[in-house]
Amino acid sequence: MDDFLKPVSVRRTGGPLLQKVSATTTNGKPVHITSARQPFPPASPEEAFEILRNEPSYEALVAVLRWLSLERLQQGAFNIGRPSPTGSQIIQVLVTEIAPNYWDIFREDASEEKKGKKSTTLQLLLGSLQSIPGVNAALLRLRALTQEAKSEKKDVKRHDLNINLRIALDMLKDILDGADAVETIWKASNLGSKNPTQRRPLEQEFVTLLGSGRLVSWVAEAEDVIRLTSGTKRGSDSCWVSDGAEYARWIGRNVALWIGHGPSPEDAKLCSQLLARSLRLGYTDIVVRILVVKAEGSQHVKGGMLGPLLKDMSALDQRKIIFSLLKHFAEAHLNKLDRCETKQSQDIIAGVVTILGDIVEIGEGQVAHLVSWLTSSSGAGLGDGVGIRRAVVAVVAQQRDALIDTLEKMIAQFGDALYIKHSPLLQQEAHTQALLLCAGYVHRLAPTKLVMMTRYGAWLNAISNRLSASQERARFLGMVVGEAITGLHEKGDKKLDFHQEETNGDEGLWYKGLVCVEDKPGSLEALRPKTSSPEVQPKTVKKAPQSIKPQHKGPVRAPTQGFIIEEVDDDEDEDDDLIPYAKPDTDEEDSDDDATLVQKNKPKAPVYIRDLIRYLRDSDNYDHQKLALSTAPTLIRRKGNFGTEVKEHAEELASLLIGLQDKFEIEDFYNLRLQGMIALVVTQPEMMGQWFAKTFFDGDYSASQRGAILAVLGIGAREIAGFETSEYTAATSFPSKTLSDKMERLYMGSQSRDQLLASSNLKALPPNALDTMAQSLTTSFLAPLAAEAADKTTGPDVLKLSTFTSRLEQQQNSSDSPNVKRKQTSNKPRIRAIPNTTAQILYASFFEPLAARFQAALRSSSARTRAVVTSQPHLLATYIRTLGIVAHAAGPGTLALPAMTAELWRLLLRARGASGGDVGVVRAILFALLALLEVNEGRMRDICAEMGSEVVETMEWVSVIFDGTRGDDGGQGEEGEIKMLAAAVLIRLRDGVEKYRALLVGDMIGLQ
Repeated sequence: MDDFLKPVSVRRTGGPLLQKVSATTTNGKPVHITSARQPFPPASPEEAFEILRNEPSYEALVAVLRWLSLERLQQGAFNIGRPSPTGSQIIQVLVTEIAPNYWDIFREDASEEKKGKKSTTLQLLLGSLQSIPGVNAALLRLRALTQEAKSEKKDVKRHDLNINLRIALDMLKDILDGADAVETIWKASNLGSKNPTQRRPLEQEFVTLLGSGRLVSWVAEAEDVIRLTSGTKRGSDSCWVSDGAEYARWIGRNVALWIGHGPSPEDAKLCSQLLARSLRLGYTDIVVRILVVKAEGSQHVKGGMLGPLLKDMSALDQRKIIFSLLKHFAEAHLNKLDRCETKQSQDIIAGVVTILGDIVEIGEGQVAHLVSWLTSSSGAGLGDGVGIRRAVVAVVAQQRDALIDTLEKMIAQFGDALYIKHSPLLQQEAHTQALLLCAGYVHRLAPTKLVMMTRYGAWLNAISNRLSASQERARFLGMVVGEAITGLHEKGDKKLDFHQEETNGDEGLWYKGLVCVEDKPGSLEALRPKTSSPEVQPKTVKKAPQSIKPQHKGPVRAPTQGFIIEEVDDDEDEDDDLIPYAKPDTDEEDSDDDATLVQKNKPKAPVYIRDLIRYLRDSDNYDHQKLALSTAPTLIRRKGNFGTEVKEHAEELASLLIGLQDKFEIEDFYNLRLQGMIALVVTQPEMMGQWFAKTFFDGDYSASQRGAILAVLGIGAREIAGFETSEYTAATSFPSKTLSDKMERLYMGSQSRDQLLASSNLKALPPNALDTMAQSLTTSFLAPLAAEAADKTTGPDVLKLSTFTSRLEQQQNSSDSPNVKRKQTSNKPRIRAIPNTTAQILYASFFEPLAARFQAALRSSSARTRAVVTSQPHLLATYIRTLGIVAHAAGPGTLALPAMTAELWRLLLRARGASGGDVGVVRAILFALLALLEVNEGRMRDICAEMGSEVVETMEWVSVIFDGTRGDDGGQGEEGEIKMLAAAVLIRLRDGVEKYRALLVGDMIGLQ
């Protein structure tokens, strides 16, 4: 037995305590265990995986990450980004074990090495995860933690769950960060792969991963979970991946940079697929804007960035991008040019023609999208200036057949009777400008073809229908088109000449001059962004150090020399007229117990518009926000008509005010913001009325912000018309236009200016100011009808619903009895139409843009555009109520009253279907009808003659509303108010029908 036990020496002769020993894995390959003192790179992916999963030290981890980075760059070596079993295992360990344990250390290393050029450990880790498997692993890790946090009970919570969620969120954000992240992710995943069979599924996964909304939605959900568990609010620390607009900008920048590098045809097609998939996020305009900026700055790439991308897209995606591209050019460059009559305007249009021409030249079928944009019922740039139409027509003119086909479609549409009657005049003006531009190009390219067009029946029918139109503006457009086109090829008496003052005026000559316009491609230099004005982006000015002077807190007593002067108190010599100074008021800022919290360097109120913009932009400063809001209404009104400060920065001011958020819970925040926007509309009505109307439909705003825009337009229109007076109006006058206090007391008596202002009815607007105005107008509309009905019935309440009901019964009985003599219900004198410039502004800048864009939205193929006015009944009701208020503010003296009446009446009939039977929308429609009838009280004969079918249809619909509504006798409640409004509308309509029945014989067939 002793032979089995032999002594063993335990003394070591030398060498390190820890040595490298070889082990064998399941596949038979040797795996080396890392020494704790001298870490070295692994010899194989399997060894790297073993090291990572066995809780490696920091030095060992760095060695493995560097090995993975070096191996990835070698051809034929192991690439962690390429999908493989071992690579997926390594990525899973990095995401689930290494990142949670070492993330804070990586962050510290990154901050310490920020100034250096070498790669940090964090960059090594992110480089290993910048691939399709890496992004998928990080996203699935975030998703798993989110589901775990949502499934846990409230009383049982893991304290580390929130920390791991934040780490996973930061890791995913850092993986995707950068303008070259998309290119890096694809190249890391596809490095060395040339097999099309393997490439195709990888492309589909790549496009689905980055182009769909899965990343945005999952990150947003994780942020909400973190916010709920930590009790914080959504603020500036939000991840940009959860913001759809920021994510769309990220895709646009990455695709633009990738295309700018000149990728292979396969990679260019992949960029096109990714861009087309990202359009489904709903931020097409943002993506296109990023690409266009790159296109304007690139001259070596044919068609900029968009040409190669559109080449491989479907027709639907091409159409979507081209329309968004035209919208960008109009808003960014061409709408500011007005009539485009300067040399600068021609250069800008030439640059736009160059970019559009390159895109169309790459894909010849894309010119069909431009033709569709010009000829569609809601196209040709509704509300935009003539510049975008000049650019598009110049591009279409490069293909002769497409140009001739466009002109034929435009002439047929221009003369269609239904189009003339039902299309908004703003839309007809845009199509007229495009028609004249196309006619000029056709005359220069194929004059014989233009002569033949004017001989066909379509042309003659178009002019005839235009001249017989009931709307004056429609007749004007027909006359200028007839004179301009016939003047191209006819001479002498054969040329049409209507000898009208309007066609020979400034506007008529400008319309007729469009046939002579010819735009050609030019340089892109005019489109390049210029240095911003210092007023818009003020620079930080460093103040010079001031010398500190000693401050004395009391009176300085001079040294006594020579005579000594002693003060003697004598009560008899005191002057009773001397009034002692009052004690200073208590400063609220000095009342704090902690002297360190007292702020003495308070910011001053802005006196220039540039300062106001700077204050509004500083959203993290409470004092700046409060001063800007309280000063904006007065400052904008004061500067509105003096200088060009407000006019130059009006749109920027409006954008800042609309998007302003109440982060500090400022007192009366929403009223001050509303008053600032109203001041912009009142001071610049022609420009800002159209801008707010366009922003309501096109802007990316919430329902409350869109409601504020409607309130601004309605209240602003009332103030411009003189129905309302703002509390800030008196503060807009300069001191040079006011009397001194002494002279004011002399001429104005004992009441001072402040007392007079206090005694007036100037009050702050309540949050529901628009509803209050509508209610007040409703009362004023119903008062005469109720008083007249009360004379024929009993009851002390003149606003009782029974009075309206009894009058309706009397009208019904009188209509059934042919021998009953009908008498006029009102002896109110007819109001004579007087030219009114204010009313014209309200119609052209407030009413027409709102009404035209609503009809264009209903016809739009975009579900998002239609949803602005159809998906939210409350917003639709507010919109209709605003139109009624604007129409009433314009008044009966509006020269365009017939056109406004016809357009609004037909819009209200169309809104019935979009409302879905909502009670609030029905009430708003009845209010707008009542406002129209009030304004057109002296035009009932014209209304019955021109709009007989609409009158009959309205009577039938309102009768159904009246009979189907159960309202109380006093008109209280929502249903009672609807029944009262329906009764008032029926009374006014039946008065007109009974009086002018002969004009409605054909339309009243079937009326019961």
